[in-house]
Amino acid sequence: MPSFDIVSEVDKQEVKNAVEQTNKEVSTRFDFKGSDARVEQAEYALTVFADDEFKLDQVQEVLNNKLIKRSIDIKCLDFGKVEKVTGNKVKRTVTVKTGVEIELAKKIVKEIKDSKLKVQASIQGDTVRVTGGKRDLLQEAIALVRKQVADFPLQFQNFRD
Repeated sequence: MPSFDIVSEVDKQEVKNAVEQTNKEVSTRFDFKGSDARVEQAEYALTVFADDEFKLDQVQEVLNNKLIKRSIDIKCLDFGKVEKVTGNKVKRTVTVKTGVEIELAKKIVKEIKDSKLKVQASIQGDTVRVTGGKRDLLQEAIALVRKQVADFPLQFQNFRD
């Protein structure tokens, strides 16, 4: 039976490259001269450091631009609250979300079932597998999911006939 998987993945190497480019640009910019502005990465958790909230927002903007240039959708970023570190220095934790969360997976399955398409959707870990009798039905399901879920980056992979 034809099938495909709905996933949400982010290339870790591209995130690492974007962080390195951000740190390089921040270190050479005149408005950050002498400041402790940087981005640190631990797997899919990024920590943005700066001297004050204004500079923190500037570093975050540079990071967002670098991620976009490396074709990473910034809708997958989960921004934490601004925390005071020492003195007047601040930091913010940014989490890169990967995988389809269980609530979103349930919503996708419900939308597919409510659409009355002759396809079956099942949750398998952090992916949603959709199977159907014909390829055209699967393409309709992809179009439906793209229309319904616009606020989270999804990829459609493993398309099998």
